[in-house]
Amino acid sequence: MSRIGKHPIEIPAGVNVTFDNGVLVGKGKNGEFEFRVHDSVKTELKDGKIIFRPVNDDKFARAMWGTCRSVVAKAIEGLSTVFTKKVNLVGVGYKASIQGKNLVMQLGYSHDVVVEIPNDLKITCESPTAIVVSGANKQRVGEMIKQLQQHRPPEPYKGKGVIIEGQYVYRKEGKKK
Repeated sequence: MSRIGKHPIEIPAGVNVTFDNGVLVGKGKNGEFEFRVHDSVKTELKDGKIIFRPVNDDKFARAMWGTCRSVVAKAIEGLSTVFTKKVNLVGVGYKASIQGKNLVMQLGYSHDVVVEIPNDLKITCESPTAIVVSGANKQRVGEMIKQLQQHRPPEPYKGKGVIIEGQYVYRKEGKKK
């Protein structure tokens, strides 16, 4: 049985949530979201809370119960607060800057890496080697961070690359003579 699904979601002040035809729509100061609730989960709006219940007691319905509750809870949290992640560029000559609607990174290649900034995210450069990605959707923030990291993943011998703050880079010992 889902333990996370049992807890109702409190709707914070300043967030408006409606439910119609299996679609949950939320609007807040940071944007809006739309989520289609799976058919195996019942949804109720009562007294400023969203309550999820499984339609029947099979394993799939219980799994979707907890999943729907978790996704909607993070989406509602994103409407009132902003999710933020930081990335550090570690390496000689590695730096980043914002030019218009693009993030331009110099990562040791013969060319600059240009990444277009999506409309739903905000990317800033705190310093030439620190990039901050923030937005209302936690999944989109994480996807953007991983997209940036794919251009130069952390390497274990020198510890260089695009490293997410708090990420541990396993260091290996080099060849011995």
